[in-house]
Formats: sequence, C-alpha cells, structure tokens
Amino acid sequence: MKSVIADMLHLKFRPVAVIWSDTRPENALSFVPGRRGCLMSLFAQAARGRTAAVSRETSGGIEGFSHFLSNGIRGCSHCEELQTLADKIPNPEIRENFLTGEGYRKTPELVKEFIGTLPVTDIPATYVLLKSLPEVQGDEIPQIIVFIANPHQVSALITLANYRYGDLERVIIPASAGCHQVMLLPYREMVSENPRAVLGLTDPSARRQVMHVLGDDVVTFAVPFCMFKEMEADAPGSFLSRKTWNSIVARF
Repeated sequence: MKSVIADMLHLKFRPVAVIWSDTRPENALSFVPGRRGCLMSLFAQAARGRTAAVSRETSGGIEGFSHFLSNGIRGCSHCEELQTLADKIPNPEIRENFLTGEGYRKTPELVKEFIGTLPVTDIPATYVLLKSLPEVQGDEIPQIIVFIANPHQVSALITLANYRYGDLERVIIPASAGCHQVMLLPYREMVSENPRAVLGLTDPSARRQVMHVLGDDVVTFAVPFCMFKEMEADAPGSFLSRKTWNSIVARF
C-alpha cells in the first residue's frame, strides 16, 4: 500500500500500519509468551520494514504498575509480594525503577485514576500486527496508520489533518505512554463521530526505547484509517504542492 503523504513529506521512515489479524505472519517479531516487553521496540522495528505481532499473552498487574510508574515500592507498608518480585528482576535498571518509581505520576493512586480513564478496547482478533505500510497486502485492512515525522513534517501533518474542517482541534497530544499514543487512543478516535489524530512519542521512556533506531528528532502521528484516506485524497491539492512547503522540503 502506497502513501502520497509519505512521498510529499519526504519521510525517512515509511508509515506503520496497525492491523487486526487472526493469523501470525511467518517470521513476525513477537515477545516471548508470558513475559512483558515494550511495544515501542516492536514498533520501531516495523518502521524499519519488519513485521511484528502482539497478542494478549503479555500483561502486568495494576498494583505493581501503579508503583512502578509513580514513586516505587520502597517504603510501601503493604508491598511485600511486590518486593519479592522486584528482587528477582535481573535487569538492575528496571529493578531500581520498581523500587524508586519512574516518577511519571505523583502517587500510585493517581496512576490508578489515570488507568481508569484509558479507553480499553477489546480487539476482535488474536493478533495486532505492526507492518510498514508498503508491506500491507491487498486483503489486509489497517485500523491505524502511524507516521514518524520530524518537526517540519509534523507541522504539515497537523495542517493537513485540519485541511477539510472548519474547526481547529483535529489533533490531540495526550499525556500517556508511547504505546497508548500509537494504538489505544487512536482506537478510541476511529469510532468517534469526529476522529482526531494523536501525536505521540512524548513519553521519555518510549523515546529512549526507540531513539537508537528512529533517531532523536521524531515523534509519532497516528490517524484512524478513515482519516488517513481523507488526508491522502486531500494532499495533492493542498499546501503540500505549494512553494512554502517545497522550500521547507528543500532543506531536508
């Protein structure tokens, strides 16, 4: 599947398609069943042309996650079981984050409140596939398309997302995890009456996870497939063919 936008923006990485499937492609990258992993590491590989498959077999407890994301379990009076789990974590940095917390929310209670606001989606398929858009086959229907863009390209994507509308809020920047910004929150938008694009990779941990693969000057820009098709149709007649944008592209 081709993208007019990707060509006109001169993207370094091809867009990533998020696809629901009951079949795991041969040689797809996946996490080891029963073990947790960062989805953004798979996303980065998909941007480089690999196919990744994610299933329900990796998960973590809410209590442990609440402490991990906030102020950790050190000094917690009711965290004996979590302390035992932390002692068995082989990676010293992850173990230390479990003890002291990542500091992204002030308290575990606020993390639980944040989790309660997430639009949890029951995927009607066995796998979620991450594929470079040119690798998408004719019988595969993407749910989300994710662009990887530098600041100049983001300016173009934001402008194009609003091109056919009279309002000015067709793009949101939620304070959430990198994986939420490329999948979970765009899922909510694709069933909305007025879908919006989700700008992401604002999570410092996600940025650190992918910067060695994608570089340190990009963010993600995820759009529901219906919105992607609108933007693709609009791109040729828009500002992207005008002098201002071409003068910016000439600097790439």
